[in-house]
Amino acid sequence: MAPEAPPSAPRTVIRLKGVRKAFGEKVVLDDLDLEVRKSEILVILGGSGAGKSLTLKVMCGLVRPDAGSVTVFKQDLLSLDERDLRHLRRKFGYVFQSGALINWLSAEENVALPLQENDLCPPEEVEGRVRESLAMVGLPEAGPLFPDQLSGGMRKRVALARGLAQQPLAILYDEPTTGLDPVSTATIDRVIKGTRDRTGLTSVVISHDLDSTFRIADRIAMLYEGRILACAPPEEFKALDLEPVRRFLQAVPDEG
Repeated sequence: MAPEAPPSAPRTVIRLKGVRKAFGEKVVLDDLDLEVRKSEILVILGGSGAGKSLTLKVMCGLVRPDAGSVTVFKQDLLSLDERDLRHLRRKFGYVFQSGALINWLSAEENVALPLQENDLCPPEEVEGRVRESLAMVGLPEAGPLFPDQLSGGMRKRVALARGLAQQPLAILYDEPTTGLDPVSTATIDRVIKGTRDRTGLTSVVISHDLDSTFRIADRIAMLYEGRILACAPPEEFKALDLEPVRRFLQAVPDEG
């Protein structure tokens, strides 16, 4: 009998290597290395101003680093011209911290907007894709409602539906549970995890919420002083003997 084949190694779909980004004299990212694996939920933790949101923007080409390399879906992002970069960005969904819904558009119009503006699907398919996306986030009846008629958690889910409607290969969440009550936070967590489980979507989540992080993460990365200090599955992360990690998990402020 032939020996059993070893399990295949997780495939890296996003790789940041030696990334540096400064604004004037302030260095935010400094020789940062990070890999995101296909179909995983990677949560990035770090203090305020650590560069978490900036890391997401570097990943999808919204910000160009001063040094280092960024490889996304086997493409060298820094070698792309503006046309190819725009095409690559279409492979990402982006859920902003605020939700970024347009107040004078209904939920279904908000979800449809990027499909129509970027010609991501034939006009006759827009309505069906919008309806399907709202159903995926548990809001099948919310289409006619306007943002001011939705709770904070519902607005976040509509924003997620807008990202999913574009059928991305990866979705980036910038603090998706900020400002939500515990029940709404748990709902968003279920939607993030359930969406990945159903679709295999690669997900990168910026968070400051430890309960949420440990509910959804396959791996947790800690961004500290411009670099990834550690990256490990949740139980391994909890056990790390690193002072900045311990202080963060215990919510102890840095001295000085």
